[in-house]
Amino acid sequence: MQNTNVQAGMSSSAGVKEINEDYAGFLIPNDNYLAQVKGMAFCIADGVSSAEAGKEASETAVERFLTEYVKTPDTWSVSRSGEQVLSAINLRLYRKSHEFTQDNKGYLTTLSCLIVKGIHGHLFHVGDSRVFRLRGDTFEQLSTDHITLLGHGKSFLSRALGMDNNIHIDYCSFELNKGDIYLLSTDGLHEFVPTAELLKTLKQDADPERIAQQLCQHAADNGSDDNISCVVVKIHQLPHQDESEFNAELMRLPFPPTLVPGMKLDGYKVVEELFASPRSQLYLVEDEESGQRFAMKTPSINFEDDAHYIDRFLKEQWIGSRIDSPYVVKIIQHSRPRTALYYLMERLDGVSLDVWMERNHPIKPKQAIQIVKKIALGLNAFHSNDAIHQDLKPGNVMVLNDGSVKLVDFGSVFVAGVAELYRPIEHLGALGTASYSDPNYLVGKNSAVQGDVYSLATICYELFTGQLPYGDKVEECTTMFDYDRLRYRSAAKYNALIPVWFDKALQKGVNFNLTQRYETVDALLADLTKPNPDFLKPEPEPQEASSLVFWKILSGFWFVTLLLMLYLFSQSQGGS
Repeated sequence: MQNTNVQAGMSSSAGVKEINEDYAGFLIPNDNYLAQVKGMAFCIADGVSSAEAGKEASETAVERFLTEYVKTPDTWSVSRSGEQVLSAINLRLYRKSHEFTQDNKGYLTTLSCLIVKGIHGHLFHVGDSRVFRLRGDTFEQLSTDHITLLGHGKSFLSRALGMDNNIHIDYCSFELNKGDIYLLSTDGLHEFVPTAELLKTLKQDADPERIAQQLCQHAADNGSDDNISCVVVKIHQLPHQDESEFNAELMRLPFPPTLVPGMKLDGYKVVEELFASPRSQLYLVEDEESGQRFAMKTPSINFEDDAHYIDRFLKEQWIGSRIDSPYVVKIIQHSRPRTALYYLMERLDGVSLDVWMERNHPIKPKQAIQIVKKIALGLNAFHSNDAIHQDLKPGNVMVLNDGSVKLVDFGSVFVAGVAELYRPIEHLGALGTASYSDPNYLVGKNSAVQGDVYSLATICYELFTGQLPYGDKVEECTTMFDYDRLRYRSAAKYNALIPVWFDKALQKGVNFNLTQRYETVDALLADLTKPNPDFLKPEPEPQEASSLVFWKILSGFWFVTLLLMLYLFSQSQGGS
């Protein structure tokens, strides 16, 4: 594959092994704007053979990097984009590794990625796969093997994706030269092809894919006992503009002004304002070229000088791009240069769930539980990407005209594995937010998935009763002590058709104590759709409890009386 500047090819085979645990891939965007802001990505990975899921790990690492790297905000540097993506991938593999009970099984892989952008190359590396550069007659290894030698010819891999929850990735950048040739390879190739043979093959005036195939064949002919893979990249031309200048232009993007219908921005015509708050605006816009309609989100000029806010706004776009689900609003990739700061989402024809509930009250139980199930599927899409929504409420759930449901708003999403300090949700007095958010956020505690469980259970309660599980007073709470004074109100009190087991599931879902709350959305949903036998057991008789309290009080009374008599008796004895 090639464009006018770069040509690349690859080859990968199992070699003498039954399974190919190597994985190679590259992405040369056809879109000129994407190629300019993100460059081209080339990757190779070698799944650790002693781990059960080495093949799945190498494939996941390469595929997710190539997919997610280009979706990072175009204002991010290559280093930041790569590190954020790799950090999230590493945590994903690490967590999957710990699903196994045996220590020698897991999702472990090496990974080497080369980004070619403008006149610079960028290298991300972990493990013992390698990246070489041939420049004229100079052939050198750019990566460092993460190997620990034990002596007597023995060694072990000291660093790999999925090995630890915090991974240190080697990163470096360097200038490209016209005529450079780069080779990414796994140890099944570079340990079995002598340097002289590598050089002779790389210098051929041939297609990179043909060269890659020849190198793999040389390794096999030389007795390679491992999987054999490589990627070959040839630099034919370099652009005239330095990408650092282009990046600087992106970073200086101004906030768009307040838009009104009829105004145009970068080829998008504003149709109407859909939403406005002190933090952002949402407009319905139409692409003048294609006629397609999108939702455009713009930052509020109130935060024009707030670097933290700008960074968070940019991160929203990337977070949304990572989640591909029919139950989550889709982010639209930019296809042309921007003159202002904003991002695009798919247009949704429908209303928010709070509006829908007002229009459809009372709601049929079958209809209500279907909505809950669809919201749960949307949340699972977040959770499978190590992301927590954190601000799930009816206003952030869209019910479309065709009956489908989509979660929206990535402003409060927390992504595990991404290097950032945890920040609890900022409650800005928006109607309903405090009613649906986990009280643990108030004290700065990240309740992770369980926070979304609380919000889903609260929404479910409202769908079936038209009320909130703790009433309106939850809006007035400012400390955990305030929340502790609240008491769960039985859903059956407001809807006599609700069975005991369903009510108990809701109560467990909104329990303030995390040890008493469901740990996953699926666990909550299971008890909402099928009676849990534990919830059908009879409650202890209140008379027995009252009787026990009575005898405790009576015993305490007689004990205090006895102490008083002993004290008075001792005083009278002393006086005599």
